[in-house]
Amino acid sequence: MVVLSRIYTRTGDQGSTSLGSGERRPKFDLRVSAYGTVDEANAAIGLARLTAGSESQVIDEMLLRIQNDLFDLGADLCTPDTGTDLGYEPLRIVESQVERLEKEIDQLNADLEPLRSFVLPGGTATAAALHLARTISRRAERLMVELAANEPDKVGDPALKYINRLSDFLFVASRAVNNSASGDVLWTPGKNR
Repeated sequence: MVVLSRIYTRTGDQGSTSLGSGERRPKFDLRVSAYGTVDEANAAIGLARLTAGSESQVIDEMLLRIQNDLFDLGADLCTPDTGTDLGYEPLRIVESQVERLEKEIDQLNADLEPLRSFVLPGGTATAAALHLARTISRRAERLMVELAANEPDKVGDPALKYINRLSDFLFVASRAVNNSASGDVLWTPGKNR
């Protein structure tokens, strides 16, 4: 259980932060950027949840689970897998979280017509907010992939799979929300030439 009795610690005033392992890194470190961007995606999902009406109760419940998972993902990324004993079991994303996300994507996608064009981010306010969260999660994925390629401390395969599936989920969820309203806004190539 996390207990925060004081919010500011002053330990980051010189531009560094502490990882879950206790190691200090610059705030511009790739690992810090990766889990910071995961946090940003989580905040965007929170905004999307605020715009959703009661017709999206199932999607809202899915998004709430995802928000919790994203804290797990942040904790996973915040604690590099160095192979050393930390004195505690670090929290990691696991395959069952990826599998749940895949099932929820399939559940939402089952009622949607196949796409015949690319979808413009928009439609309802909720769909637009989900598209914003999707693009932020894609940025988080790019940072995580770069981190996995460039840092000797492992980024777990389930974590990489989860962030990849997340953007797929957010895309399908935006389509499901639009499907219950006026539909997707489709791209018309060259329309304004």
